[in-house]
Amino acid sequence: MVLQVRLFAVLRERAGRDSLKVELPEGATVGDALQALAAESEPLAAVLEAMPVVMAVNLAYVSEDATLSAGDELALIPPVSGGGDPAPSGGAGEPCRSHVRVTAEPLSADRLNKLVATDHTGAIVTFQGTTRDVERLDYEAYAPMAEEKITAILADAFNRHEIEAGAAEHRTGAVPRGEPSVVVAIAAAHRGPAFAAAREAIDRIKAEAPIWKREVEGEHATWVEGAPPPAAS
Repeated sequence: MVLQVRLFAVLRERAGRDSLKVELPEGATVGDALQALAAESEPLAAVLEAMPVVMAVNLAYVSEDATLSAGDELALIPPVSGGGDPAPSGGAGEPCRSHVRVTAEPLSADRLNKLVATDHTGAIVTFQGTTRDVERLDYEAYAPMAEEKITAILADAFNRHEIEAGAAEHRTGAVPRGEPSVVVAIAAAHRGPAFAAAREAIDRIKAEAPIWKREVEGEHATWVEGAPPPAAS
């Protein structure tokens, strides 16, 4: 079977393309795909040897022993910018009232606050992550998976905290100094759950969503180092 693997950020730059095709036997694993990718591209092989990566299959992180099937959508995920140890996640629960968007448009905290407000809201906690120190940040995202992952993160926040609504938006493309690249808004009856859920949501978005950033100052551009997202066991 022939599978196409999408590449992002530094992996895309080193390979000189945004995807590669690999030919694998039936029953092949993610580990087999990684070996085939290294054989297909020498520049990519050097990066894979030096950098921890995680494979996403059909918009979900998987381990190297996961079995692949014809028609699977593969994406090779380099360490996500801002990644670190995520907050613990809760179990599956009921769908939550939430809003999630990954967009190239400018973000508005006021608009998200209005989206989450209810008649019972006693507290709205809003977090904005803004560009600092450099001329701009260039963001790249595996948008369909990022939106799905952030939606799941908000769902976990509903399961773990007594909140009423949540919204999160992340920007892609160029974000100049002083403008927000990510906004999270959490509404609850009381401030304690709102603060806790907002902190948990942004920490996990930074650690788990497939989003990367490059610092740009004049002619100099550098991808920000992060940590690999947690793969499924």
